[in-house]
Amino acid sequence: MTDASEHAFSTEVQEADAPGALGQAAELLAQGQLVALPTETVYGLAADARSPKAVARIFEAKGRPAGNPLIVHIDSVEMAEGCVAAWPRAAAQLAGAFWPGPLSLVLPKADSIPDIVTAGGKTVAVRCPAHPVFRAVLAKCGFPLAAPSANRSNRVSPTRAEHVVDQLGGLIPLVLNGGACDLGIESTVLDLTGDTPTLLRPGMISLGQLQAVLGPVATSKHPAAAEPLKSPGQLQRHYSPRAKLIIVEGDMAAALGQADETTHVIARTAEPAAWPSERWHELPAVVSDFARELYSTLHRCDQLDAETILVQSLPSGDEWAALRDRLNRAAGA
Repeated sequence: MTDASEHAFSTEVQEADAPGALGQAAELLAQGQLVALPTETVYGLAADARSPKAVARIFEAKGRPAGNPLIVHIDSVEMAEGCVAAWPRAAAQLAGAFWPGPLSLVLPKADSIPDIVTAGGKTVAVRCPAHPVFRAVLAKCGFPLAAPSANRSNRVSPTRAEHVVDQLGGLIPLVLNGGACDLGIESTVLDLTGDTPTLLRPGMISLGQLQAVLGPVATSKHPAAAEPLKSPGQLQRHYSPRAKLIIVEGDMAAALGQADETTHVIARTAEPAAWPSERWHELPAVVSDFARELYSTLHRCDQLDAETILVQSLPSGDEWAALRDRLNRAAGA
């Protein structure tokens, strides 16, 4: 694979609502180039999903392992059906309930999707995003877009345009700035290729919501080493800041006693009187608000040269499952 350094760009950041910005993005994508686009989850690094050469540029720019598949983004059920070899009743039910939105469905892939997208596997994850900018670009292109998060592999996903530039500046030609992402974490991924639907990656569409539509839904274990991944987000270490992230169970005070001036804290409570406020990051106790702010806070800790980030453990329960998953993987737990 070609090293990303061989493809140097002067990365342009365009406001998504600027005249001609959507057309510029669609033109670059039609030429086989990469464009970073906002979604309701995180910013995505988009390429023509039909083109092996274009998709290879995603892996080059991100430094992404070839065995980690991509999600294909579409703007309609009709476009999704062109990417898959079967569209079962369960897919129709879920699309009706949650599309456009943060749900990716794993289905048998069609021949139109090259193997590089699926890491050589026989399945493909498809999603219909809700963000108006991404949908407008899809409409102008008229073809599906492969789009993982617009960051270097295994790093914290970007929820603002400046996060993309920090990690991919000079490696891609264009970023469309659509402001901060509404949800803040990646989509739920559900595998529909087995006997029982299986949750591969939790997200803001919860297990309970899926079960309300489908009935029983299984949860996946870590895939075997020799087994092709069906979805991104299944690597044990992922979504990681540069700093070492430690999840603190129980009393934070004991952990603070071992901290130094390079330690930052993420918690749902205010800082103790003796702790410097610039190194204490209080996030909301409401799950949707916490999710919206988490990645931006991890980026801020990196920008402030944190060496260790102590994160207060999250509540149990279905609604916090996706955030527990992201923090566990960020910690390599």
